[in-house]
Amino acid sequence: MLGKRVAVTGLGVVSPAGIGIDDFWAGLIGEAPVGFRQIEDWDPSPWFDNPKEARRSDRYTQFAVAAAEMALEHGGAPEGDPLRQGVFIGTGIGGISTLEDQINVHSAKGARRVSPFLVPMMMPNAAAAAVSMRRGWQGPAENTVTACAAGTHAIGNGARLIASGRCTAVLAGGSEAPFTPTAIAGFSNMTALSKSGVSQPFSAGRDGFVMAEGAAVLLLEEWDAAVQRGATIHGEILGSASSADAHHITAPAPGGIGAVNCMELALEDAGISAADVAHINAHGTSTALNDAAEAEAMAKLFGAPGPLVTSTKGVTGHALGAAGALEAAAVILAMAHRQVPPTAGSVEVDPELQPINLVTGAPASWEPGPSLSNSFGFGGHNGTLVLGPPN
Repeated sequence: MLGKRVAVTGLGVVSPAGIGIDDFWAGLIGEAPVGFRQIEDWDPSPWFDNPKEARRSDRYTQFAVAAAEMALEHGGAPEGDPLRQGVFIGTGIGGISTLEDQINVHSAKGARRVSPFLVPMMMPNAAAAAVSMRRGWQGPAENTVTACAAGTHAIGNGARLIASGRCTAVLAGGSEAPFTPTAIAGFSNMTALSKSGVSQPFSAGRDGFVMAEGAAVLLLEEWDAAVQRGATIHGEILGSASSADAHHITAPAPGGIGAVNCMELALEDAGISAADVAHINAHGTSTALNDAAEAEAMAKLFGAPGPLVTSTKGVTGHALGAAGALEAAAVILAMAHRQVPPTAGSVEVDPELQPINLVTGAPASWEPGPSLSNSFGFGGHNGTLVLGPPN
């Protein structure tokens, strides 16, 4: 990534696999659950000043605020010019629960009963706005809406704000709370969801993705500034890329060519070769077409046996626009623990797929090195991050 180095100095996670980085890691190396991945008994109050503020925030915004606050607690809040401190939070569908609730209110009780907070609660930029206002960060406060690639794109975009010198610190990630009756029906009717309720990435038995919710936010800082303030550096954003399949609204491009292009561009941006890559956190949704295309892309680019590959969606499920952010956090934690989590729910790679070095069964020990985190969204949106250890 041309320009200034981008350090990762804090992580915050809200996930069914665990809230906070310690519980999240424990979930990543644990057993695969069954069914939708929802956060039970969610209580936003620890991260909001008063109950009214929480009530006037959609669930996806609550998740983002909580994850951002955890990232700042983990990394320490950097000082500096607030005009050079930014926020970039991706989402796939934003405040859909608020929208659906208020459509039902309109239908049952009429237009005058629709909440005046509908628009500021449902808008996809609400989470970024809420985080910036809480902290008084007056730099860019933006969002990316690129389906399941949104979290990855948001982190890449946030890193570029730092690399270019526009910002000294950025809170970047993704958030999603998609569980409404209509959203579930829509995904179900397009036959994307698993009927078994088990996420089995790259497995012969895979039968669709398991929908999830959650958020992850990374605190990104200009490397030298982070060192100067004595921050602990947990990793580095070495590069990123975004591309489009320009092929189909839901199906990946044949032969995984879109994924190949995106990974190659990300490696070029990072200034490394395919041989330098030690680990890939795959998009790995557990759908027939996407897993096949991604496996073919990885095999083409990295050969056999290739880097250690995992899909943490076996545990987390697929959190749509938050997925890439959760997976970037998983890569940073894999570096810290010197273990690559297994692809929970998958026993072995589907023999019909191109060969990949999939971690199954138990965590794999590794020497942390340059790693990729892939996200591929409906609409043909591709995103890849290149992350490095803190050295």
